[in-house]
Amino acid sequence: QVQLVEFGGGLVQAGGSLRLSCEASGRTFTNYAVGWFRQAPGKEREFVAAIDWSGDESNYRDSVKGRFTISRDNAMNSVYLQMNSLKPEDTAVYYCAARSVSWITTFQASFNYWGQGTQVTVSS
Repeated sequence: QVQLVEFGGGLVQAGGSLRLSCEASGRTFTNYAVGWFRQAPGKEREFVAAIDWSGDESNYRDSVKGRFTISRDNAMNSVYLQMNSLKPEDTAVYYCAARSVSWITTFQASFNYWGQGTQVTVSS
């Protein structure tokens, strides 16, 4: 079993930055692909970004490309989401998820483990 905990959410003005962290415990997730998803009020949860086990391959939803960067530090059992140039439409609960295979996917159903989420609020 892998337990995931997200950190780093908060309130920021439009144009600002936040860095989310996802820390894993229970077992190493070195060989796991990891993704970030988000859910805004009244909307479906959606894919944001994903990274493969090595950190060499990543994928982003179009609306965050060039603004968000996903990275990982396997020695620290952590994955990060650097969010720059934040917009009010980025407001959501952000979830970290891991899947017990090494390559990435955007499909939520493919992820076995989920964190509890962290709130990101961007004011205009």
